[in-house]
Formats: sequence, C-alpha cells, structure tokens
Amino acid sequence: MGLAILRSRAQIGVEAPPVTIEVFLSGGLPKFNVVGLAETAVRESKDRVRGAILSSGFKFPQKRITVNLGPADMKKTGGRFDLAVALGILAASRQIPQELLERYEFYGELALNGALRRIPGALPAAIKAAAAGHPIVVPAQNGPEAILAEGEVYAANHLVELTGKLSDGRHLQPLSAGDSVPLAVVGPDLADVRGQRFAKRALEVAAAGAHNLLFIGPPGTGKSMLAQRLPRLLPAMKNAEAIETAAVTSVLGHEVSADTLHQRPFRAPHHTASAAALVGGGSDPRPGEVSRAHNGVLFLDELAEFSRHVLEVLREPVESGRITISRANGQADFPARFQLVAAMNPCPCGYHGDKRGNCRCSADVVQRYRGKISGPLLDRIDIHIEVNRPSVELLRPDAPKAEPSSAVAERVAAARVIQDSRSGKVNAALTAAELAAVLQADKESIVLLERATEKMALSARAYQRIQRVARTIADLAGDKAVRPTHMAEALSMRQLDRGAN
Repeated sequence: MGLAILRSRAQIGVEAPPVTIEVFLSGGLPKFNVVGLAETAVRESKDRVRGAILSSGFKFPQKRITVNLGPADMKKTGGRFDLAVALGILAASRQIPQELLERYEFYGELALNGALRRIPGALPAAIKAAAAGHPIVVPAQNGPEAILAEGEVYAANHLVELTGKLSDGRHLQPLSAGDSVPLAVVGPDLADVRGQRFAKRALEVAAAGAHNLLFIGPPGTGKSMLAQRLPRLLPAMKNAEAIETAAVTSVLGHEVSADTLHQRPFRAPHHTASAAALVGGGSDPRPGEVSRAHNGVLFLDELAEFSRHVLEVLREPVESGRITISRANGQADFPARFQLVAAMNPCPCGYHGDKRGNCRCSADVVQRYRGKISGPLLDRIDIHIEVNRPSVELLRPDAPKAEPSSAVAERVAAARVIQDSRSGKVNAALTAAELAAVLQADKESIVLLERATEKMALSARAYQRIQRVARTIADLAGDKAVRPTHMAEALSMRQLDRGAN
C-alpha cells in the first residue's frame, strides 16, 4: 500500500480554488478510480496518465488505484490534474521520492507519450499560488503567462524531464520574467478623421473619464472610425489591471503575451451576437465579450440592430463592473468593467435628419427603431451625440491634417493623473458619495443643471452622470472647480435627451 498527497487548483470562472490530490494504492484486482465530483475529461485522465507513465519508462502499478480530488463537493473539469495524478502514482509506488513534491503545486495535461500540454487558466492559478507562497510547476507553454503573477514558477516539457530533475536531486530552475518591454499602443490615428470637431471632443472627454459614449448619425459620417481610434487615446493599464485582464484571456485558453500585457483590449462583436456570447455562458460558464473587454473598450456598432434582449443583459455589468453566470450545476463570477462605446443610425434607412439624404421613414418607424434602445440602457450612457456629415472641403486631399491621437492622448493622460491622485479612480467609476466630495461645482453650475433636469425630465442617474462628465471636462481644463461652462458642455453631450423633449 502507498499514499501520496499533492496540491493543485481547479478553475471556476476566473477563480482558482485549491484542490488536494490524494493517490492511494491498495491490494486487490487492478483498478483505477477517480472520485471527487470529477467530470468526463477528468475521469478520462486515467487513460492519459497510464499511457504517459508507461511511455516515460516507468512501471504502472498493478494495484487498486484510487485518486481522490478534494474537496469532494466542488466540480473538477479539464485535464489540468493529469500531471499531479501521474506524479502521485509514481510517488505512492515509490518510483520517485514523495518529499520532493510536497512544496509544489502541479498543473498540466499529459499526452500519451508523456509530453506536457498547456492548460487554460494557468494565470489565475499562478496568482493564487503566489499569494499562498507556493511554487508551481506548469507546462512550458504556460510558463510565460504564469510568471506574470510574480511567483515562483517552474516549467517542463515532458514527464521524464520533470521526474529526472526531481529524482536525481537536482533543483528545478525557476523561470524569470525577462526584460520584455511593453509595446507602444498602435492603431488608427485620430488625424485620419476629417472634421467632426464636436464628436472628437466628446471622444476626448469619454477617454479622459472612461465615460460610456453613443454616436448617432447617418452612414459614412465617421462613427465607427471615431470609436476605433479610442484605444490610442487611453493610457496603458496598471499592473493590477493588466493581470486582471490577462486572467480572463488565460481562462479562455488563449496565449497571454507580456509584450501587449498593458494595452487595453478593444472588442467589437457583430450585431448578430447572442446574449451568451456577449455576457458569457455555457454549461460550464465561460467569459463573454464584456469580460474580454475588461479594463478596455466594448464597441457595439449598429447598436439598434442588436436584439433588444441581448442589449438588456448589458445593464447589470455596465453598472456593477461584474457579471454572474448562474447554471443548474453552479455559477461563476467574471470581471466586466469596460467602457461602452456604441454607434447607430438615426432610422432604418439611416438618413433621418440628414439634409442630403432621402429618408422616407415615417415618424412611427423612426420611433420604433430608436425604441430598440431601452430608456434604462440609454440612461447608463453618459454621452450621446449626433454625428453629422462633414463638409466637402474637408474631404479634399489637400485639406489640413487634424490633430493627431498623440496630442489628445497627452491631455487625456494629464486628466487621468488628476483623477487618480484625487480619488484613486476614474470619474465614471465614482460613487454618489465620492462624486459629491470631488465635484466642487459652484451655485450657478448647479442651478443650470437643475433647470436642465426639469426641462429634459432627466432621471437621477442621468443627473449624476452629467455631473461626472462635467467633472471630467473641468479636469481636462485643469480647473479644480466645475464651472457653468463645464456643466453646459456636459449638458450639450446629452443630445438624445434634448431631442426627446
């Protein structure tokens, strides 16, 4: 008889709860059992483990083998426990010393020839292991992302390589983070957009305070172009933000690159996307587009073409910055703090209100089309402005170049520094109490806002969102107080509210 105990971690959303792998060898007819609420891929590990052990030149014990994955009431998925199970069998059968395994956490799927394959969710596991002070062993392919957690990480390509280093007393060599330098933010430049001075100003304000933004206007006026240029205006993510975002990428099984770690994501799902694709779902919940855009931008082009049901699921994550996916067999929480940028036409044909267009949509058709965007969702969008067709003169090849993204990004960065030093967060994320503490609006500004609120029948949420935008405008101007000019500009960026009254 023999017993070996090793450590690993499961994957539930972006969480990595600890799992204890207990391998017990006893007498009786040879049999291999895996217990502990293991789903199919985990139960099938016995065939992968057997093949890997034999292919690596070890003896597979002809005994009754019981593998317990504890705690017993937590679901275990995937092939991430293969390596730990194989090492447990080898240790329990005295083919390798068990004491060499006690300090590590082990992760990795085994091929039949003993090679280690990458697993999804290595980064969340590495983060938790680093916090617990445990070194981890991962497949070589997972090494670059696991080291981002700044813990003690060891990597191997093959079961023989790992056991050889352990058995002959040699120490595994920990990975180092290296000297990779974050790449400069790349993408289209704001100078490519001709005209649209007011829309560019709205984009700058949105970037400075991380405000949600909606462009509405005829086709070809530059709505999508403007949205696609937002990432170059945003500052690079801080380390904590970058690791949070990379954890979502890791859970999806995609490669995490240290070079682009601090660049904010930009996600632009098609308007045919389902609710599950947008917010996440599945029998084993996986993150959706809102989580993949965490700490970045979620761009919804042709907003009114999305299913209304799909759009309504955005209301919770836009407000809370998290999404909870509940299923019969469990639930998972995913981060979803993103900046929403959307674009839509004013009517089905796209030319309502355009003097150069030929719109034949009736008032009822226009109202029905815009009604696809519910009031509660529109209320959560801080800035919504109309984008008109630029003059022909600005489209000429010899027309003067507009201001580049780099110049705007400098102003945005300066405003973000002010916000960070004042409250530790962007203005869009301020709570009601925090907003009241930092607004510093004079009496004339408040009176202006109150009159506009009465005239446009604004909600309490819209009232506060206008204050946040005004605070951002003041920050861009380097002004400690919110003045009437700042408040008036913030009100001018609620054009759909004005048009409805």
